[in-house]
Amino acid sequence: SVIRRLENWTWKKCEGFGDALRYLAEAFESISEVELDNVIENVIDAVEKQPLSSNMIEQSTVEAAVQECSQASDETIENVFNIIGAFDIPRYIYNSEGKKFLPLSMTNFPVPNLFGTARDKAELFRERYSILQQRTHRHELFTPSVIVAHPDDSRSKFQLKTIETLLGNTAKVGEVIVLGMITQLKEGKFFLEDPTGVVQLDLSKAISFSCWYEDEVFHVNAFGFPPTEPSATTRAFYGNVNFFGGPSSASVKASAKLKQLEDENEDAMFVFLSDVWLDQAEVLEKLHTMFSGYSSAPPTCFFFCGNFSSAPYGKNQIQSLKGSLKALADIICEYPSIHKSSRFVFVPGPEDPGPGSILPRPPLPKNITEEFRQLVPFSVFTTNPCRIQYCTQEIIIFREDLVNKMCRNCVRFPSSNMDIPNHFVKTILSQGHLTPLPLYVSPVYWAYDYTLRVYPVPDMLVIADKYDPFTVTNADCLCINPGSFPRRYMFLFADFPIIRRNTENQLHK
Repeated sequence: SVIRRLENWTWKKCEGFGDALRYLAEAFESISEVELDNVIENVIDAVEKQPLSSNMIEQSTVEAAVQECSQASDETIENVFNIIGAFDIPRYIYNSEGKKFLPLSMTNFPVPNLFGTARDKAELFRERYSILQQRTHRHELFTPSVIVAHPDDSRSKFQLKTIETLLGNTAKVGEVIVLGMITQLKEGKFFLEDPTGVVQLDLSKAISFSCWYEDEVFHVNAFGFPPTEPSATTRAFYGNVNFFGGPSSASVKASAKLKQLEDENEDAMFVFLSDVWLDQAEVLEKLHTMFSGYSSAPPTCFFFCGNFSSAPYGKNQIQSLKGSLKALADIICEYPSIHKSSRFVFVPGPEDPGPGSILPRPPLPKNITEEFRQLVPFSVFTTNPCRIQYCTQEIIIFREDLVNKMCRNCVRFPSSNMDIPNHFVKTILSQGHLTPLPLYVSPVYWAYDYTLRVYPVPDMLVIADKYDPFTVTNADCLCINPGSFPRRYMFLFADFPIIRRNTENQLHK
């Protein structure tokens, strides 16, 4: 039965196996009949991800695929909770010819370096564009119908055009839709740019839904974001590729064991705080109150986001921060249940000690955190941004005062302040990036721009911003902002499954 199924797959996929077929038959002998089809499909997916030197599948390729699948199925408790720093996130590059993402090792791209080259800067924009383009092409509005049941169905579909297509026309071009990046190459004038060219924009009539091109100017009647895409849709196209990072070779979304653990442990809870000014006595007092309330039922993890000092960076800040962390450690030690059961994760803020404002930011220096880590062993000082994997849940945490930056640099401001959180979240998820801003506004290390991607969309996105707290759900992603802790003494906690429930709490004076 095993040989027959493998032979059927063999003739469909390639010209022959040889020794690989016999190897697979031996490897699958111990697999039950119920699980066999699923195991074969997993191995097929793993083989297709392997680098092939020819159209013949060799035994070494199959062995590597089987080993990858066995590692993915061997899930231990270490895979339940993982903190993934920005510099540990795997890099995948979209291949437009094969229409799939390839790991860095299968491309000719160099290993990322903080000292980026001109090519890194060009690839930064090219990769941002290609991710949005391939996602938009898959959307139902841009996917041509194979069979048109009604004439109106074909009219409801749209087709993306490139700027090169517009520039190649001397006559007026009617209604078209173009995907590109809005830039200001000249003061007071907007331009649209894509990998094929650049064209000036006329936004004076951006009201109705139609655009035309005439006299080397793209007249815009409507502009908007690329459509968002839920994570489930993305994974339906790209399988179990682990874009998120962590020890698992495949996406944790495919793990039945981790899903079962998640369902069985519904009491798991995360607490998020931002602007934890440890040099303020009142902040420490409120932390005392918070820990006291949680001492009977310790959360799984506390996430403290910077800034950790109320004063800007100065010559005495390092010594002061050491003392402040020591004071926090002493408070935690007063609550043995929390000290023994909970984890503590620290994400640096824009004004904490570090190498400037370029993203991603490294963790706080070890010479500052050493004493705290000795007193509180279950503590981790990570990067900004960072990623958290809990069972099958994927969480991105980013500490940045981003709302004000995006409001100052938006092309069109929302009509009401009440709409700002919804517009903000939609912008982040539509752009698939944590900082969809010009590099002079939000600088990034060019070669590490991929660490700021929000693609595929996570289950939860924590934007720790000094803006008013908010909770917004978009594209099956829960986006929260705990706000500034010293201003309202408010924090957010999420229990699991986080898609179903999240709560905000405030420490009243």
